[in-house]
Amino acid sequence: MTVYASARQALLASVFVGACVVGAAAQQSDTTTATPPAASVTPSPAAPAPAATPPAATPAPAPQAAAPAPAAPALPPGSPLIGRPADSVAAAKLAPVAPPPIPTAADKLPTAKLKVPAGFNIEVYAAGMANARSMREGDKGTVFVGTRLIDKVYAVSNQDGKRQVKVLASGLYRPNGLAFKDGTLFIAELSKISKIDKVEDNLDNPPKPTTIYDKLPKDEAHGWKFIGIGPDNKLYVPVGQPGNNVLHDDAHGQIRRMNLDGSGAEVYVKGMRNTVGFDWNPETKQMYFTDNGRDWMSEAVPEDELNRVSKAGEDFGAPYCLQGNILDPEFGWGKSCADYTAPVGLLGAHTAALGMRFYTGKMFPAAYKNAIFIARHGSWNKSQKLGGDVVVAKLNKDGTVKSVEPFLTGFLEDNKYVGRPVDVLQMKDGSMLVSDDWNGAIYRITYGKQKVAGKK
Repeated sequence: MTVYASARQALLASVFVGACVVGAAAQQSDTTTATPPAASVTPSPAAPAPAATPPAATPAPAPQAAAPAPAAPALPPGSPLIGRPADSVAAAKLAPVAPPPIPTAADKLPTAKLKVPAGFNIEVYAAGMANARSMREGDKGTVFVGTRLIDKVYAVSNQDGKRQVKVLASGLYRPNGLAFKDGTLFIAELSKISKIDKVEDNLDNPPKPTTIYDKLPKDEAHGWKFIGIGPDNKLYVPVGQPGNNVLHDDAHGQIRRMNLDGSGAEVYVKGMRNTVGFDWNPETKQMYFTDNGRDWMSEAVPEDELNRVSKAGEDFGAPYCLQGNILDPEFGWGKSCADYTAPVGLLGAHTAALGMRFYTGKMFPAAYKNAIFIARHGSWNKSQKLGGDVVVAKLNKDGTVKSVEPFLTGFLEDNKYVGRPVDVLQMKDGSMLVSDDWNGAIYRITYGKQKVAGKK
């Protein structure tokens, strides 16, 4: 249980910092009017008084101007509250939603509230992992799980028919992104990428990660990474914009690729705001990635994007063009959306579309073959929240999106979250895992008749 204690301390610290940021934002958004200075008073000369008349009393001093109210403290760089309309009562109520400080107990998870299409089943795969985020499966069936708000990477292994959750690595900084190749686990932190070789052979006594690349920016805003290994056997890592909506430099708003030893790093594509999920089409080998749209433009636009990379060097428009057809009101002047690569699909305004995978397994019905499953973490800057689910994007023959349909729902109840999906992972047996950083858990989705204990 010491794992939970340390996780709780780290999460409590994160929640405290978040509360401070929100508090600062609330102060800045208040409109305080200083009292105007009092008018200057010049007394008229007094008329001569008779000799017997005592001297006139000294006039009272003029009232002093009221001191101006102290300036509100500035928000820290990259704060998600920068740009929030100061004169909107509705907007003032919106701020990032802090997760519970500790993982939810397995018997308290909202599994009974979750809904999947007819014929599918959902169950708890593993619990007790604070802030469970990105997932990868090892060659021997170990599921590795990254985190964003704490310092740990977990390993979920099967031993003696039971799943065990272990802390594989700790003392890391935002180890959100994971990739796996030929026995090696790659870990992306805020500003570097490291690896652990032969990781599944050393789950009980893993070595410390070895750094292979340390030239990533250290911006906290959109600083957590999602990484993957492409069909070309190269490692891909995104670098988001260092704020909500900023005119970033040449080191941000891009996806880089490099060799598996960290050498040969180059910019692959640019013009993305914040991608926390990508995968490759199993037929065309083209990369598809989710991208989160900017905040505070409105509650209805821009929508999050599903993008397709046709060639290296493409520009997807951010921060000039949004969702492929809207020029940004601040940076879009003199620009044209026709100059940028448009998304192949839209995923809803502020839904926080994150992890995504093409489904290539054989367990699910044929209608899901090569479709894209996308975890939408859920909005925070909408009065009526949207997302908090897993959707499936089915493609046309040309690779564009034919439809986006709900698949796993129930995480959003009465405009409040009971869970927040982050990543999806197809297992070797064709089942699918869904991580939930709100509850610190992973769910497993299967298709077909459920097995009952004691029956064959």
